[in-house]
Amino acid sequence: MTVVTLEELRTNKTRESLYILIHGKVYNVTKFLDEHPGGDEVILAETGQDATEAFEDVGHSDEARALLPDMLVGEFEQGSELKLKSGAAEAQAKRVANAVEQGSNLMYFVPLGLLGAYFGWRYYTGMA
Repeated sequence: MTVVTLEELRTNKTRESLYILIHGKVYNVTKFLDEHPGGDEVILAETGQDATEAFEDVGHSDEARALLPDMLVGEFEQGSELKLKSGAAEAQAKRVANAVEQGSNLMYFVPLGLLGAYFGWRYYTGMA
């Protein structure tokens, strides 16, 4: 597999040739710029750096992830001065925190909804 250097990554950040780094792999997303649902500005903002965190924060679909292998240029060089972010771990932690937060909201609203439905049922069936 081709090894992409930091210099190559930073050189290829124009609309004519655009490389992006996600999870230690470099992808040529030039042809995808116009098709990106979030607009080209989103991708252009992440060029020349590790875009793993931005990619994971958005919560890309399986379909979006399936497009990546066709755009793969190669692995990013090891020991580069660009510090790779462990975006996957950070994104997973955020997803867990969001799930806990959503779960805690449900913890209040589901029982209240059930209680309201129960009393409504009793009222309308004349059991009160």
